[in-house]
Amino acid sequence: MDFYIGDIVKLKKQHPCGSSEWEILRVGMDFRLKCLGCGHQIMIPRKQVEKNTKQVRKPENGQIT
Repeated sequence: MDFYIGDIVKLKKQHPCGSSEWEILRVGMDFRLKCLGCGHQIMIPRKQVEKNTKQVRKPENGQIT
């Protein structure tokens, strides 16, 4: 599965704020994800992201932020 900076991923489990969508800020062995609900940022291993991803979509405006 290919992930790119700026992609929005929907994970199986929700964040405590209620959102299940995250923006990818960094890719590699570890990913840095930003919650689109509250803005909280986490570092998470690539393997865990690949396992828990339900859907990947490109940013709506078409620009990488």
